[in-house]
Amino acid sequence: MTMFFDPFRELDRVASQLLDSRQGPRLMPMDLYRDGDHYVLNADLPGIDPGSVDIDVDGQLLTIRAERTARGADGVTWITRERSGGSYLRQLNLGQGVDTAGISASYDNGVLTVVIPVSEQAKPRKIEVQSTAAPAAVEA
Repeated sequence: MTMFFDPFRELDRVASQLLDSRQGPRLMPMDLYRDGDHYVLNADLPGIDPGSVDIDVDGQLLTIRAERTARGADGVTWITRERSGGSYLRQLNLGQGVDTAGISASYDNGVLTVVIPVSEQAKPRKIEVQSTAAPAAVEA
């Protein structure tokens, strides 16, 4: 087996492990966009068991939690181990104008998709203009 060794990459990895004082949740990269009458959130969670994903809404605060368990065989000698286990956490303030009761989520190919519908009150709508002027009488 051939293995490419990059000393700078290895040094960067070791330094980040040593200098990272955060033992808390890891970053969950995400994209958020509006598509018509709903918002779509896509979050990268590779290697996560979908059963470990927990999404809840408390008022206008959306919280996403997930857990990756470190996989490994006992008694093996690791050559490199960069895929550590741990917790992932992301919180978003939804603000006004969303239908929190209609939020749905799915997980496919390592990407969590959360669909957040816009509330009916926040959707654009036409307002009909009423006329209060009396119609002019036509004489024959």
